[in-house]
Amino acid sequence: MKPKTLGLIHTSATLVPVFQQLCQQMLPGVNVFNIVDDSLIKDVISKGELTSQTARRVVDYVGSAEAAGADHILVTCSSIGAAVEAAANLTSVPVLRVDQPMADLAVQTGKRIGVVATLPTTLEPTSDLVKRRAAAAGKEIELTSRLCEGAFEALMSGDAARHDQMVADALRELSKQVDVILLAQASMARVVDTLDEADKRVPILASPPQAIKHLAEVMG
Repeated sequence: MKPKTLGLIHTSATLVPVFQQLCQQMLPGVNVFNIVDDSLIKDVISKGELTSQTARRVVDYVGSAEAAGADHILVTCSSIGAAVEAAANLTSVPVLRVDQPMADLAVQTGKRIGVVATLPTTLEPTSDLVKRRAAAAGKEIELTSRLCEGAFEALMSGDAARHDQMVADALRELSKQVDVILLAQASMARVVDTLDEADKRVPILASPPQAIKHLAEVMG
């Protein structure tokens, strides 16, 4: 039986090693390839939204991944989620947006759900996804969204410590108000490891491990 192939589409090269490690752990024996184009996320940030032109390029990349032989395709950026869902309808292999398994788990975990992001362009699509997944599951939820204003800019300018501090503060505060917290960006996951156990009052979910765990189940 020939090994399965997973195509990963990223909008940041920094996510390649993150997913490489997760795939080695959870998807042994699966061939993995990466497509990276950071102009996609740069365009979303500069325009403040996902434009139809950028969405079309996302759809093209998903088509390229299918043509390259992917049995499953995972798009690792939450900001382009709407385009990923559009691409899934045009592709004959399963296409997953990175935050869907995390959103599903959150909906199962509790009623009061918190979403933390460092970019408004990610906060909106992730919050929207959680609402839709809750509706699909027939669950009532209360959603609290928190934007860490300026944290993404700090990270981009090389001040990772300031970014981490702002995200950590938001997580501590939000954990007193909700049953479960979602990190809207994969880049925030490392901050969870820096928190004291006492600050982790509720489950804090990051999309990369949840997505790969889900793929391990379906590709198994």
